[in-house]
Parts: sequence; structure tokens; C-alpha cells
Amino acid sequence: QVQLVESGGGLVQDGGSLRLSCAASGITISINAMGWYRQAPGKQRELVAVIKHGGSSDYADSVKGRFTISRDNAKNAVYLQMNSLKPEDTAVYYCKVNILFNDYWGQGTQVTVSS
Repeated sequence: QVQLVESGGGLVQDGGSLRLSCAASGITISINAMGWYRQAPGKQRELVAVIKHGGSSDYADSVKGRFTISRDNAKNAVYLQMNSLKPEDTAVYYCKVNILFNDYWGQGTQVTVSS
């Protein structure tokens, strides 16, 4: 059974940094894409960043230049380094992995940026 466990969320001041981690277990084949999504209160879940197995990545315009996604294929882990955080980055952050044709989600970790 595939399980994703996120960590690293918390409360940070405007301009601060956080690093999110997501570790996947119960996986016996290569993970295709790994990504981070977020959902703010009253808003739809949105893509933040995605990274493919080969390392190519893409970002939402709102986080380009501030966030960096990376992965460790040997550990089945994905990370999100978030710098220059803004109050509008406040949300629950979820990791998602794609294996063959299936998507798996983590339980989410809260990120709160105070002004």
C-alpha cells in the first residue's frame, strides 16, 4: 500500500523560509512525476510545483524564483524549499506522486505565513 508522509510545515513570518519533505513508502516501481499542491481556505487546490523522474520541473507563476522542488529517487522522496514566503502562500500543502496511471496523495501539512 502506497503511503505518503509530509513534514516541515509550520508558522513563519513574511519573508521567511520553510522546507517541506514528503517520503513515499510501499512503492516497488519507479515514480513518474512528484509534485506539491496547496489549498487555501475557500479556494481550489492548485499546483505549486512538479518534478519528473528525469529531473525536469515546472512551477506555478506565483512561486517561480522563490520555491525550488527537488527529489531523491533512491529514497522515493520529494522536497520543496520555500524562500521569501508571503502571507498569500498560507495554505495546506499536499504532495502527490504518480505511479503508472495512479495518483497518490499525502495527508497535507499546514504552512502559515504571518504578516
